[in-house]
Amino acid sequence: MKPWHGAPYRILVDAVLQLRMYTIREGKMAEWLDGWTRRVLPLRRKFGFRIDGAWVVPDANRFIWILSYDGPDGFEARDAAYYDSPDRKTMTPDPAPLIENAENWFVTAAIKDTRGESSVYG
Repeated sequence: MKPWHGAPYRILVDAVLQLRMYTIREGKMAEWLDGWTRRVLPLRRKFGFRIDGAWVVPDANRFIWILSYDGPDGFEARDAAYYDSPDRKTMTPDPAPLIENAENWFVTAAIKDTRGESSVYG
C-alpha cells in the first residue's frame, strides 16, 4: 500500500477509519495546531495509525481529521494503548484541554472510484 499521499490512493479493506471533529476553544487554534502537529501526530504514527486527512474550519473553530488503523489488534485496542502510553500521559504541553467539544464517528467509504475500488476521494 502506498502512503496516503501516493497515487492511486486506496483504503485498505481491513482498515478502520474514524472521523473526528473537534471544536477548539476560541482563539486557540494556532496553539492547538502546534501541539497536534508536533506531539499528537508523530505519536499516533508511532502507534501505527494513519492520518488520512486533517482540515480546519476557521470560522467555526473546528478541526476535523480522519484517523485509520489496520493492525491485528484492532482500532479500539490500539487507541486505548495510545492513550495509556507514558508518552501520551506525559505529553507537554497537552493540546487536549484546548478541545471544547469532540465528536467521533467510525466511517466507511460510500462511493467507488473509477477503477471500482473504495476511495475517500470520489
